[in-house]
Amino acid sequence: MERQEELDLAGKVVVITGASRGVGRQAAQTFARRGAHLVLAARTVEPDRKLPGTLNETLAQIEDLGAQAIAVQTDLADVDDLSALVDGAVERFGGVDVLINNAAATTGEIWSKRFLELSRDEWLYQFDVNLHAPFTLMQLVVPIMERRGGGRILNLSTGSGEVFREPEEPPKLESVGDFSLSVPGYYSSKRALDRLGNVLAPELARKGIAVIGMHPGLVATELVAIRVEEAGLDDSVAVPMEIPARMLAYFASCADPMEYTGRLFWAERELADLGVNLDDWTVAAS
Repeated sequence: MERQEELDLAGKVVVITGASRGVGRQAAQTFARRGAHLVLAARTVEPDRKLPGTLNETLAQIEDLGAQAIAVQTDLADVDDLSALVDGAVERFGGVDVLINNAAATTGEIWSKRFLELSRDEWLYQFDVNLHAPFTLMQLVVPIMERRGGGRILNLSTGSGEVFREPEEPPKLESVGDFSLSVPGYYSSKRALDRLGNVLAPELARKGIAVIGMHPGLVATELVAIRVEEAGLDDSVAVPMEIPARMLAYFASCADPMEYTGRLFWAERELADLGVNLDDWTVAAS
């Protein structure tokens, strides 16, 4: 791949789920600095004693950067909430240009439960948040994007065979030290999201819409920091949140997204290979 020029994001309407903390919040700040209008979605509005970050805090940070934004409290497992999120974007900003499916079910006891301990309801909840919510949001925004002449859908994934570009699927690690990676519902639902984007890409391309998957890597989010500390692990391998946030901005603004549609990328590797700088970008001439 060769690096493309990046188009102006000023005034583009960007919906980001999971925006109260982590990559979602960092991405919101990155897009705000480029003049995008933000529609921020998350469940956490009031401070949580277990986790840092709220939707209102992200909104305040975006407004401090001089960008326009709204915050919509959203339970991704609730279909009515998903409709309200898209309706809010249309009512406030007139449409949607970029949808970033970032949120995932990664908190609570589900993460630590092994296969035989996992209830059917817990399994289904992970699919509701990680797969069914992006499916529903995509169905809701595609007609809106098509009427606006096209758009971008960016799905946050996790490590899977395609992203490593190896001839065979790499063995799945069960754990790193005491840090369990045996989370069947999370990895299965995220892998299904990868395939969904791959399958939908040709149909959406005819509507001028690109759907791109991105594996952020092991990112130094607030949640990862907590888990690393609890497990007594070395967090030096975790990448800064700015890396996946910058690559989301790249894929949202690149001049020819159809080069990437239906494919899955790894943020840290692509940033290095394309020579993308964290702090600046080249905007194509209009």
